Amino acid sequence: MRLEVKNLKKNFGENEVLHGISFSVESGSALGLLGRNGAGKTTTIRILMDVFKGDSGTVLMDGKPFVPREHQIGYLPEERGLYPKKTVGEQLLYLGMLRGLSAREAKANMKKWLERMEVAQYENRKLETLSKGNQQKVQLAQTLLCNPDIIILDEPFSGLDPVNSQILKDVIKEQIQEGRLVIFSSHQMSYVEEFCEEIAILNHGELVLSGNLREIKREFGRDRLVLSSLEEEPEELSRRLKDTFSDLLEVEKVQKDRIIIRKLQPENKPAILKRLLEQDVDMEFFGMYEPSLNDIFVEKAGDEA
Repeated sequence: MRLEVKNLKKNFGENEVLHGISFSVESGSALGLLGRNGAGKTTTIRILMDVFKGDSGTVLMDGKPFVPREHQIGYLPEERGLYPKKTVGEQLLYLGMLRGLSAREAKANMKKWLERMEVAQYENRKLETLSKGNQQKVQLAQTLLCNPDIIILDEPFSGLDPVNSQILKDVIKEQIQEGRLVIFSSHQMSYVEEFCEEIAILNHGELVLSGNLREIKREFGRDRLVLSSLEEEPEELSRRLKDTFSDLLEVEKVQKDRIIIRKLQPENKPAILKRLLEQDVDMEFFGMYEPSLNDIFVEKAGDEA
């Protein structure tokens, strides 16, 4: 399956919150849908879920108009949507049958996923008696209850400790390997990097960056280098570089133990290395810069406008 969003726009009154965004994601892969609070992520997800319609643009599945009711969609919202005063088992059975499973299928799937999430012992407990992390695992079990072919996860790691996070990571990877189509929204960029081959970054309702994450990283690091010294502190080395190498480079960022420099010309790397050696800079590391997704996100969506 291939899900495509094309030139999607949405207004609430006179306020346009989506300004013609476009992205795509295929089965067996995950898309990281990223943005600061208020960027338009939740609005986009709700349109995909058919909670409300976009004002213009199209959503296609394999080239045809996407009809959500024709697919099993597993949705994990950022805010918990289960019933705190109902037992875990009875509400999962109810939700499974509500989504088209027989009572037998719903019960079998419930037991399978509660066991997989290591919360089977809480089947007959009221949800509100569980810890925040275990409630999140129950909610993920609910998300996967109907064997969805489309999975939408909004901040799935909220409230999870490292052990429970690993369980969830394993489950998400399994779903991708089994050919599910996954849309993953989170502010925790390390998780997005772990799962997602493709990303789409929204900022104030605009799509500011999309594409293959590996290619995006390569492009962002194309004219940057990383330098660290065994003897000189980064601040000291930064001043020296500005004084001695201003014709070749500019210091872009001084970090805890290294400096990010920007080459003024793509071919300057050998010249920079030669000059550093001539100036007896005791280098610990000199090489290409690969930005983290967090670096890219801050650069593309970090304005305060």
